[in-house]
Amino acid sequence: MAELNQEQVIEYIKGISVLELSQLVKALESELGVSAAAAVAVAAPGAGGGGGAAAAAPAEEKTEFNVTLTEAGGDKIKVIKVVREVTSLGLKEAKDLVESAPKPIKEGVPKDEADAIKKKFEEVGAKVSIS
Repeated sequence: MAELNQEQVIEYIKGISVLELSQLVKALESELGVSAAAAVAVAAPGAGGGGGAAAAAPAEEKTEFNVTLTEAGGDKIKVIKVVREVTSLGLKEAKDLVESAPKPIKEGVPKDEADAIKKKFEEVGAKVSIS
């Protein structure tokens, strides 16, 4: 079997119809045990198909969240301690973060970790948002 390079695969895909591309994606998903929903949404309009394919793709579930300190509350010392606990910031950096709220505390964390961080801050009287 001849080795194919990436350019040859791209040229092949350019030459096939949207229906054939859809069938190819389904076959690859089945063979490799993956889902290419995001790739289909990007590839379909560029492959000469209608824009409807992108609109029909399911929305991806958010897996990474940003935790932002929105309000420090009354006891800044406790909030600073929690900032230091959940981040790798030193005392001065943590103090600066608390005093300049709203500020991001952690970015790109899983939902359960974001919820745990939010709970810690709420226990000391601070307000946190997750986005």
